[in-house]
Amino acid sequence: MLPHIIEARYVSGHTIWLRFNDGAEGELDLFSELHGPIFEPLRSVEVFRQFVLHPELRTLVWPNGADFAPEFLRSALRVAA
Repeated sequence: MLPHIIEARYVSGHTIWLRFNDGAEGELDLFSELHGPIFEPLRSVEVFRQFVLHPELRTLVWPNGADFAPEFLRSALRVAA
């Protein structure tokens, strides 16, 4: 089964809380991943907070077209105890 996000909430800074279809949930700080032309605008917290959960791709997307593969997000997740 491929991972996909079923719920996402902004926490603070560049941290998002995520819940995946396999039941895993936890927080993920994406600041260190925000490099390159498409991701650098997301270093602004105001821009970063504009993410949405794409209804078909089932991952986080931003208005400028930035997104992360759900497989990457799942592997980097700090799973809640």
